[in-house]
Amino acid sequence: MQAKNLSGGQELLCINTEKVYDWIINEATFDLSVDGLELPIGPDGSQLTCDDIVIDTVTCEVEPIDAEVLGRVDQELVVDGTMLTLQLVSIRKNFEVTIFVDLTPELGGGTVEVGSAEFTRCEQVLLCAPEGTEIDVDYTDLSCFVCTASCVENGTEADELDVDVTVRLCQSIQSTFDVTLEITAEFCQPRDILPIPPCPTPTIPPQCPVLFPNGDDDNNGNDC
Repeated sequence: MQAKNLSGGQELLCINTEKVYDWIINEATFDLSVDGLELPIGPDGSQLTCDDIVIDTVTCEVEPIDAEVLGRVDQELVVDGTMLTLQLVSIRKNFEVTIFVDLTPELGGGTVEVGSAEFTRCEQVLLCAPEGTEIDVDYTDLSCFVCTASCVENGTEADELDVDVTVRLCQSIQSTFDVTLEITAEFCQPRDILPIPPCPTPTIPPQCPVLFPNGDDDNNGNDC
C-alpha cells in the first residue's frame, strides 16, 4: 500500500479518543442535616462530652462518591426554530460529609473528627445523550460550611452533635462516546533542555559612599 504524500512532517494517524456529544456546567446548593453524631473518645482516653468541645468551631468537609445514571427518556423540544430530540437524564449524586470540632483549651484545643455521613441528591438534566453514550459527572468545585450546630447531652449515653450543613457544588456533565478517528498531524518533538546556570560570581555588597567613607580631605587619609 502506497503512503499518501503529506506536506512537511505530517502523517496519517488513527487514534482512539472520546467524542463529546453534549456538555453543561451546572451549579447547585442544598442543605443537609447530620444528626445524632456521637462525640468520640478524647485524647486522654475518656469519652468527650458537650462541655469538652467549642461548639462554634464545628466545621465540615465533603467528598464525592461515584455518581449513578438512573435512566434517560427522549424529550422533544424546539431550539432556535428546530425540533430536537434530546434526553432527560436522571442522575443520582452521592457524597460523604465529615464533621470536625475543636476541643476546649483545657484539653489541648486540638481538632477531632466527630463522624461522617453519606447522603444522596438526585437531579435531571437535558442533554444530547442517545443510548450508547456515557454520562460523565466531574466536580469542578465542591465545598460545604456549617450553618448551625448543637450538642445534646444524653446523661449516661454518649453526648451527640446535631449539625446543619450547606453544600455547594459546581459540576461538569458530559455525554461521551468512544470513537476511532483518522487525522493528519505531526508528531510532537521534545523541547530543548534548559541549561543549568553556572555558579554565581562572588560579589561585594554595595557601599554607602555618601555616609562612609566620606572623602574628608582634612584627614588626608591618615585617620580611620
